[in-house]
Amino acid sequence: MNVSVSGYLETGNIMIIPLFQGIEKAPNNSTKGLTRAASIAVKSAISSDNFDGEEKSQISIWTKECQIILLGVGQNDKLSHKKSRDLGATCFNNLPENQGKNVVIRFTKEWNYENMASFVEGMILRNYSFDKYQKIDDKVEKNIEWSINCQTTERYRKDLRSELDRLSAIATGVHLARDLGNEPANRLYPEEFGRRAIEWAQGKKNVEVEVWDYPRLIKEGMNALVEVGKGSIHKPCMVFFRLNPDLDVNKQVPCIVGKGITFDSGGISIKGSAGMDEMKLDMHGSATVFGLFQALYATGYEGRVNGITCMAENMPSGEAYRPGDVIDTYSGKTIEVLNTDAEGRNVLADGLWKASELNPSYIIDLATLTGSIVVALGHEATGLFSNDNSLSDKIKKAGEDVDEICWPMPLLPAFEKQMTSSKIADVRNQGKGRWGGAIQAAGFLKQFVQEREDISGEKSQIPWAHLDIAGTAGIWGSDANATVSHGATGILVRTLHRLITKD
Repeated sequence: MNVSVSGYLETGNIMIIPLFQGIEKAPNNSTKGLTRAASIAVKSAISSDNFDGEEKSQISIWTKECQIILLGVGQNDKLSHKKSRDLGATCFNNLPENQGKNVVIRFTKEWNYENMASFVEGMILRNYSFDKYQKIDDKVEKNIEWSINCQTTERYRKDLRSELDRLSAIATGVHLARDLGNEPANRLYPEEFGRRAIEWAQGKKNVEVEVWDYPRLIKEGMNALVEVGKGSIHKPCMVFFRLNPDLDVNKQVPCIVGKGITFDSGGISIKGSAGMDEMKLDMHGSATVFGLFQALYATGYEGRVNGITCMAENMPSGEAYRPGDVIDTYSGKTIEVLNTDAEGRNVLADGLWKASELNPSYIIDLATLTGSIVVALGHEATGLFSNDNSLSDKIKKAGEDVDEICWPMPLLPAFEKQMTSSKIADVRNQGKGRWGGAIQAAGFLKQFVQEREDISGEKSQIPWAHLDIAGTAGIWGSDANATVSHGATGILVRTLHRLITKD
């Protein structure tokens, strides 16, 4: 999508005039450049009883020059960034494709540049489809890029242009994460994820990507990741992302860790067939990490950041790990496997311990980890677990800023105790009952975050947060996210970008 900012000049193929509730006459500049007949039609429609600017109300006016859409956005004092973003996304989704793709948005009276930017961001985020495996008859028409020209008064143009450049750059990371999440498992498997990461880094002077393949994982003792992935023909790997790796090498910086199960059959503890096709999305934690680094790079972030993705395919076979096994981990701790479908926490055990070795300022892991978090929060919010109140508050605030809700959840000691109560190993990968499953999983992960000494010699765990995105990573015919029509959402790319760049 090509986005520009200008004064009230062209009219485009489609002109959108978003108007607040209570409007009684056409604002200044709303009809500039239209023919007299079109101008009269617009002014008559705005002043008529058929349009009062109520939220989502709409009137279309057909003229010789362009199609004009009067869009009601509700009361001015109730227009939040989220509402503006959702209105833009819904508006874009409803645009006719047979009228041309040169769109003009005329922001007039009472709009500020922040809400203008959010409205257009909604359009940018919604402008996504995953149709690479479909034969499209009218391919030439489908490939024509949308052009969005935002028209406003001179006082807002500079700030709006700057903000839209930033939001467009971040959106490239969101769309990359969606692409990865939507890929079928036969097209995107652990080694292919690593190959794409290396390809992405080529030519970027301030980016490094390193892939630890199967033999390297064995050599390094990444046995939890190895055990989960060894049952598949597509062997596991670990991918390291480094942005500005030579900057402030002695400074503690964030490390973001992603669960990357490119397909989760459940392994020997095999899942039911209903909905198993969605398990290609079980790598969205890693997709978010990849998308985050694209967003940070595209916006020119000058700080150092580390990322780790733990890639595996969880399949049943003669070589697969089994319930009842005791497996080693990179940390030296052992895990009693009670359910091979609780595999995400196993691979993250190795990733979190490795992240701790990098002496980070904090660690955040992202994982489509439990169905329990969906029961608790539905598709509206990501579950946020943390051992550090300050980090938790910052993540929650960053999510609120971009309207991706991260809901704080408790790390209850009783559930943590369940995960360390194995009779034959250091940790068990399943609790003692179905209740509190998301908290159990977080309690398991906490065992693999290292402690370190502060300057006074006191020991404490590295600040860490676990984000369970099982309910927010995918939209399959739901209406929980106006900026996504279907499939992977690219969730938390924007939140983590906000957290890292504004911290």
